[in-house]
Amino acid sequence: MYRIGIDVGGTNTDAIILDEHNRLIHSVKSPTTLDIKTGIVTSLRKVLMEANVDKTKITHAMLGTTQCTNAIVERKKLAKVGVIRLGFPATASVPPYTAWPQDMVEKLTGNYALVQGGYEYDGQLLSEVDEQEINELLTKWRDKVEAIAIIGVFSSIKNDQELKVRDLIWEAYGEDYPVSCSSLIGSVGLIERENATILNAALCHVIETTTTGFANALEAEGIKDVEVYLCQNDGTLMSIEYAKQFPILTIACGPTNSIRGASYLANIKDTMVIDVGGTTSDIGVLQDGFPRESSVAVEIGDIRTNFRMPDIISVGLGGGSIVRVEGGKITVGPDSVGYRIGEEALIFGGSTMTATDIAVRLGLADMGDKSLVSHIDEEFARQVQTVISSIIAKAIDKMKTSSVDVQIVLVGGGSVIIPDEIPGVADIVKVENGGVANAIGASISQISGQYEQIYIYSREPREQSLKDAEEKAVKQAVIAGADPATINLVEVEETPLAYHPENATRLRVKVVGKMS
Repeated sequence: MYRIGIDVGGTNTDAIILDEHNRLIHSVKSPTTLDIKTGIVTSLRKVLMEANVDKTKITHAMLGTTQCTNAIVERKKLAKVGVIRLGFPATASVPPYTAWPQDMVEKLTGNYALVQGGYEYDGQLLSEVDEQEINELLTKWRDKVEAIAIIGVFSSIKNDQELKVRDLIWEAYGEDYPVSCSSLIGSVGLIERENATILNAALCHVIETTTTGFANALEAEGIKDVEVYLCQNDGTLMSIEYAKQFPILTIACGPTNSIRGASYLANIKDTMVIDVGGTTSDIGVLQDGFPRESSVAVEIGDIRTNFRMPDIISVGLGGGSIVRVEGGKITVGPDSVGYRIGEEALIFGGSTMTATDIAVRLGLADMGDKSLVSHIDEEFARQVQTVISSIIAKAIDKMKTSSVDVQIVLVGGGSVIIPDEIPGVADIVKVENGGVANAIGASISQISGQYEQIYIYSREPREQSLKDAEEKAVKQAVIAGADPATINLVEVEETPLAYHPENATRLRVKVVGKMS
């Protein structure tokens, strides 16, 4: 039995095949193409041809993709979204799309309505949902919007109103109509949660095209009757159907794939990971085998959100980073030759000096034609390495939680450019097959389920609240494709709300299980 893992990076699209014991059978790299799909098809075809495995024994296929991220950043292929906020008139002073880039609002058409509904911060009713008001709105919006985002005031405490409005939409438009509920996506904080929900709704066409294209590519290569999964940004997987409900969870899945792959290859569960690509280096932290999550609001395409995101720092340093001397000062990046490194780097006969050329000159890498960089002064090359070391050291400092020197696991196709000594680093672990850690991480991941809600312990005892949250997290994991018999609790996070008089606590529970 075999599994295929594909990860789309900014420079390369990696594809691997693993056996049932998670042993790497074969791996390939192909340049990422502008349309993404061509690069995926090329890598898939190449890995199958070179590995020469029995295609009938391929049981699972996993994809880590940048499609949703690109759609938001480039403002392309997004659906027209209708926004229903349950909270009139209490929230009328700050309407939806506040502080959004104008070009993004124009892409989504900016349709929104503030209607009756919502709760107070303590769970008391603000106002009832007016079904007639909702139905009249849906009549007005018919054929004008392609997806709807529902946001209720303090729905993180009670979300029954959001679910009621969702049912009304499905009654009017059909159960296949894309609806996003904020209580299932974001955290506390109305505007940031609303923003994340709108983006999730806007990605419905992108995720449909991505999943259908991947399934068709597999079938075209003779791979049929396989379980297909997409990577999500907590280092786990989700089924295609789950991904269609929550496409925003694919954002930033690339770095988390690498972190999970690094954990597996190095057999280390708690460490810092640096994934060096062709253009950027992503730095993250492993905590008990999973990527550390960000605790602050994150901007995506200049839009502030508060849904689950990994705690990642990206710096403009990679194998294709351009080396320059300006005014006597050496700079490395942030611009890069990217996927054109095979044409433009000195070692491949090009005319641009890159970080990889420096690594080859110093004997740290064996690729291309070494004679083409023999003219580079060795002392100059070492000075470039010092600059690279400084860039990485500053980024690592931002991820530290103490002044103690850290261990790092180094992965990624561009990792050859990283010096052996970095200030603040006690130990650098280099692993075999680290160049395709991202695709390995995509292939060995489990299925997760997560649930977050505000519980009032004075009304619902802590143990009862924990049990309720865990049951709902398990339900999410099963929907995402996990085998119920294998699901385990891996994380519980409790955050008391100081402003609440009745011992209210934001409770987040995460479970993981094996693929069903």
